[in-house]
Amino acid sequence: MIVDNQQNLKVHFAGLEAINHLMITNIAEVNYSLFSIYKFIHNKVEGKGSLKYDPIPSTIESLSRHTIMDSGLFTLMFGSQKGEKSVRFLDKWTDLILEFMQVTNYTGTYVEVDCQKVLGVEQAWRYREYMKQNSTNRQINVFHIEDGMKGLDRMIEYSEYIAISVPELRFQKKKDYTYRLASYIKSKKPSIDIHLLGCTELNLLKQCSFCSSSDSTSWMAPMRYGQFESLDSKHAIKQINSVKMANSYKPQIERFMEQYNISQLTNKSFEYYSLCIHQSKILKHKYSLYAGDQQ
Repeated sequence: MIVDNQQNLKVHFAGLEAINHLMITNIAEVNYSLFSIYKFIHNKVEGKGSLKYDPIPSTIESLSRHTIMDSGLFTLMFGSQKGEKSVRFLDKWTDLILEFMQVTNYTGTYVEVDCQKVLGVEQAWRYREYMKQNSTNRQINVFHIEDGMKGLDRMIEYSEYIAISVPELRFQKKKDYTYRLASYIKSKKPSIDIHLLGCTELNLLKQCSFCSSSDSTSWMAPMRYGQFESLDSKHAIKQINSVKMANSYKPQIERFMEQYNISQLTNKSFEYYSLCIHQSKILKHKYSLYAGDQQ
């Protein structure tokens, strides 16, 4: 369990490393959060800056029932900063994650340095054990195709909290494998917590409601794609009365801005943030219908 008396999967809203994003999900009464460490440490690991105290982790924790800190490896290896990464580079990345948790007093859960795809399975094990030895925080270990079934069994025996990369299985055209994999893990160790990385597909959440958690940035669709998802369909945001919506959420946004010293927003930002707040409320309700209670 990740929270007391947990009975079903809890969906974590991802991308909360920005205070404005945290504002949106907090006003929408989202209880489960995920943020990436990437923006906080990448400059230092590349020798371009220093590691400084940032209040975001403690703020997220104070406003959430459960918080997960992602390692930032997806961005580092496959996103905008992709490129060859050496053992020396990831050694430093690993140490900075540990240092960051210490200097920010972060006590939540963190995702390990799951580098199987670039440095191999055994190097991932070295980081896994090193981080567990040097932190009191709860660790999520990530299963990848490269681990194989023997590696999965080894990981199940070792882990208290394990993640399945749903986008990876989808890319491998093995999406239906998610449920079978999660069921296998749970049958081998009933007490284990399972996280579905990058997953808010409703039918899959329903199938895997026995898992502990999942995460997604679907709530950002109005800002990212100009789309708004209602309970039964999707709409272009130009079809939504965003001005009226902004006026309804503006008092709550302004209170949060004042409390956390957020800079003044443009009218257009008020509109987009209000759309995302409303979108988050709808998605939280949808997740509760398919995965169970999200309180």
